[in-house]
Amino acid sequence: EVDPEEEKRRLAVQKYRMEQQMLLQLRSTFLSEALAKRGLPITTIKDVSTADGNKPPEKVDWDCAMSTVEEPKSCLFSFDAEPNTKVIAPIDSNQWITLSALNRLRRTDPTKVEPLWHNQYAILQSWFGDNSEYSILQHVGVQGLFITLLLDTARGLLLKILVVAGILSVVIVFMPILEFLVNRILTSGFFWLKWPTWGRIVHATLPLKLLLGQMAWKFLANSFGKLENRVRDYIVDVECAILEESIPLTVGPGSEVMEEDIDIAEDEDGEILEDEDGDIFFDASEAVNDFSPISNDEYIHSDSDGSDW
Repeated sequence: EVDPEEEKRRLAVQKYRMEQQMLLQLRSTFLSEALAKRGLPITTIKDVSTADGNKPPEKVDWDCAMSTVEEPKSCLFSFDAEPNTKVIAPIDSNQWITLSALNRLRRTDPTKVEPLWHNQYAILQSWFGDNSEYSILQHVGVQGLFITLLLDTARGLLLKILVVAGILSVVIVFMPILEFLVNRILTSGFFWLKWPTWGRIVHATLPLKLLLGQMAWKFLANSFGKLENRVRDYIVDVECAILEESIPLTVGPGSEVMEEDIDIAEDEDGEILEDEDGDIFFDASEAVNDFSPISNDEYIHSDSDGSDW
């Protein structure tokens, strides 16, 4: 029999240890939050928590179909998909969106992609992740992978480098023409007649020159940004065209399921089996099952004269 005093003492010690363990975990949490605010890579409560009543987005496979005039598809982004365009949706659902609209949206504002499905699916991670088994990028080929690398490397740094290289190449190619134009301008009478105007800038104070240099730099930076955006938009259009061409159809007309080879039933001589109405059997078991057995009462023997015996 357990001594009541001993049991009471044991429960008190257990309660004390549990409280100390909870206080230790609480102090560790506060310390982690404080260190995270100072920039240290430490997991915080925000990293491991979700909103009340919401589950974290789950990875999901996809279905691809063709929107046609006969079988139109709706689009989460533009209400109705254009005819003869491919649409994609989470598998076994009707929440379609055109491939081009999805790709442009993830390139321009990826934060708006998953809210289209109410944050139920991890679309970006599932369909465009490098390590995802459901990634659609595995169908785009070498050309598509090069474009993806061009747009995704260091947040487009590779694209900026290629644009700068292209500008320098154009300048080098047209350098003789540029040198001729600059020499003609610097030696022209019209240019020196404007000396009272631009001469003030030459002899301006240093702060004014810095201000003018800053304005010139902003102008060049804005011009470069516009050029980069145009190049980027063109590359995104090419990427959309590659996705439209390479992503296979999984449901609807033209899908891989509908294009599978169908076995046609044949007899021993290789002739196609047909029923009484002339319909072709697509499975040998179907042909066998069509000839149902008859009872002995229905089986009647006839001789050559046509009489029953």
